[in-house]
Amino acid sequence: MMRVSPVSCAMAILLISACANEPEQPEQVNQTELAQPNKVPLQSRHRAEQKMVVAGAMMHDMALSQHLYLPPNNVITEKYLETPENGLFVTNEQPVSTFSIDVDTGSYTNIRRMLNHGLLPPADAVRAEDFINYFDYHYAPAASGQTFNLDTQLALSPWNKGRHLLKISLMGSQPEAQWQKPANLVFLVDVSGSMKAPDKLPLLIQSLRLLTSQLDKQDKVSIVTYAGQSNTLLASASGDQQLQIMQALDSLSAGGSTNGEGGIRQAYHLARANFIQEGVNRVILATDGDFNVGISDLEQLKDLIRQQRQSGVALTTLGFGSGNYNDALMESLSNLGNGQHAYIDNINEARKVLIDELSASMEIIASDVKIQVEFNPAVVAEYRLVGYQNRMLAREDFNNDHVDAGEVGAGHRVTALYELALTTSDIRQVDPLRYAENNQATSFSNELAQIKLRYKQPGNNASQLQSTIVSLQDHNREVDGDFAFAAAAAGFAQLLKGGKYMQHTGFADILQLAERGKGQDSHGYRSEFIRLVRSADALTTSQAGTL
Repeated sequence: MMRVSPVSCAMAILLISACANEPEQPEQVNQTELAQPNKVPLQSRHRAEQKMVVAGAMMHDMALSQHLYLPPNNVITEKYLETPENGLFVTNEQPVSTFSIDVDTGSYTNIRRMLNHGLLPPADAVRAEDFINYFDYHYAPAASGQTFNLDTQLALSPWNKGRHLLKISLMGSQPEAQWQKPANLVFLVDVSGSMKAPDKLPLLIQSLRLLTSQLDKQDKVSIVTYAGQSNTLLASASGDQQLQIMQALDSLSAGGSTNGEGGIRQAYHLARANFIQEGVNRVILATDGDFNVGISDLEQLKDLIRQQRQSGVALTTLGFGSGNYNDALMESLSNLGNGQHAYIDNINEARKVLIDELSASMEIIASDVKIQVEFNPAVVAEYRLVGYQNRMLAREDFNNDHVDAGEVGAGHRVTALYELALTTSDIRQVDPLRYAENNQATSFSNELAQIKLRYKQPGNNASQLQSTIVSLQDHNREVDGDFAFAAAAAGFAQLLKGGKYMQHTGFADILQLAERGKGQDSHGYRSEFIRLVRSADALTTSQAGTL
């Protein structure tokens, strides 16, 4: 007899409740109609199929809870890029900061997986921008005919007394109907032996089934698999051929070695063959990232992706699993491929990424999006950007339209935080220069900074410029609402990286800050964040007690 743990029972109850509480649509859809999808109203068919997929995933998540991966001696052996925190800059010496935006969320969900498994993450696995941008914020929409709403807020730093936080926010325009453009998608699936675990191929299949349930007859789907060699499982199917696509996904099984380069080449070949002009053309790589290729082959692979993005085919990476997970490669490939990287640790995250945020993930409204901030040395003594370490650009790159930067999808929100010390503050971490500060210009004494945004609209090779001035008005207020929660997310990430710039701030302070900014939290993501902070606090205390 199979034994079911209390955790499994709780998960089942939550998932059943989630399905039961969804509002019903007037149209009734039965199983016979689902086999003939063109006879069913699209909205009703999608909702019915989503419920079936989520209900089917319920048993998968129950099984997954019984197979939590714990590496030997609780030592993380996964691969991460080295990401030391950004340092402080003295404004008088370097007043300009330039970076590419980033809309990835993979680091946050990957860290969530570790904390839920009772493990503190390695510092390099933590990317603060992923933590901040994982959450929705109530930003004002872009004005009619505009691509972005660019906004700023200034408040006292909740981490370090006597300092300030500058929040820069972008809100991308949202089409009237979600995901209007037809899509040409190639599912590139890793079916090598390393994908056998419950949190890998089985979860991957359930995730792509959710995405499939969103498609229509205007869309195209291809499926390529790779292990020791690549294989085209589905050359091209119309998006309304739901049964055929899902049967192909359900037929997948894991086994063999991993050579992802051949699979990627084949996936791009199909994407070009089925290319939709003025549509969404994208390869979706779903894997644990454990490619068995040499360094020279890896560099060739990166060059291939750089070339392919010029053809209009983007690359999204979906990460799965633990133990051998290669976050460094997954993030690098998505950056090179003008796409996003997400880590899927459970079916609810799959639903968030592939249903709730589908248009933001797929329909690009701006490419090569860069931000440049010029701080006023008469007002700002020093500054540091929180996160975006591997997105930093040279000052001259801002005006160079040949320099690659990040992409923003429809309705995407992007947030960045700078911590500042004003010239009037006694709390500085870098000694001022004796022979520079006395010669500062004062003609802009009420301006803190100028922020410039540069981006290209789809199909354009020339960028557009947007700018705003940040004033000192109301700069001594406390952070609240969304600002408080974004600061909590950034602060949590910094503590997990070692807290070099957090001084006397601890997890308890982050908890208070998150509670202050929690708000309505209709999806429960912020409540979950608060639980993760408590878990990290407990794990840190426990580890400290063993030293």
